[in-house]
Amino acid sequence: MIHRRQLLQSTAALAAASTVAGQTDPAIAADPGSVKRGNPIAVSTYSYWRYRDDTKLPITRCIELAADAGFDAVEILHVQMEDQSNAMLQTIKQRAFRLGLDLCGLSTHQSFVTPDADKRKQQIDHTIECIELAYAMGIPTIRVNTGRWGTSGSFDELMANRGIEPTLNGYTDDQGFAWVRDAFERCLPTAEKCGVVMGLENHWGLGRTADGVLRVIGEVDSPWLRATLDTGNFLEDQYRQYEQLAPEAVFVQAKTYFGGGTWYTLDIDYERVASILRQVDYRGYISLEFEGSEDHATAIPKSLAMLRQHFS
Repeated sequence: MIHRRQLLQSTAALAAASTVAGQTDPAIAADPGSVKRGNPIAVSTYSYWRYRDDTKLPITRCIELAADAGFDAVEILHVQMEDQSNAMLQTIKQRAFRLGLDLCGLSTHQSFVTPDADKRKQQIDHTIECIELAYAMGIPTIRVNTGRWGTSGSFDELMANRGIEPTLNGYTDDQGFAWVRDAFERCLPTAEKCGVVMGLENHWGLGRTADGVLRVIGEVDSPWLRATLDTGNFLEDQYRQYEQLAPEAVFVQAKTYFGGGTWYTLDIDYERVASILRQVDYRGYISLEFEGSEDHATAIPKSLAMLRQHFS
């Protein structure tokens, strides 16, 4: 039999132990706000594919590999999804939940830079559909693009020209920006209803530079359109442009190039990138986009270790 006095003594001892344990660091006890966690590290399913014929893995398999590697979350590349039925969306969501991973982003493609109003409407409808897909999977943000003029003969040619291409004959960039602004404004009601933030990426076309991305964000002027900062898509003066875009970032994609990049390899100082993001109190996800030629089985764990080192 446990007497009441013994029970009270045991309870008091446990409480004292808890108090001592909670005060092992006096600085933390004095200022609980001084405890800072690192950024959660995600991986894009693109990292397991990279548009290669032999590595287009199903989304559910990418989630399993991400969990085994020790990531915190997964970003889904929309064009990698082969089944968009609600049954598959819920399967993806459940698989991530069971493995202890967040689904943190849906990376989508669209282009609003065309004088053809019908084509722009198709891209608006596509973007609204992507917002709804994200909502169904519990994903809080989608990566969006301005789009580009399409005057390059191929993507290889665009990359050879460092992402720069001329406008369509008879049109101006100002007209292109107006089309982009109008398109995103039409997507805003769905984004707000679903609670999904559109993150405009620095991704070629009119969004090739931080100035271009910020122009669109400023003209649309809505909390439902902010920035996705891609560390691998600024080919000039990259750190200054990171600093420009960081205050508007709701998502960060971090490129690595083990084995050499497909189109180019950037030397990215992630200690410096982390410092830039800390200066604006960015606490969100850092999502790995591995874009090198090394096998993903070895390159992705190395990339994760490097990102943990700088963003922990």
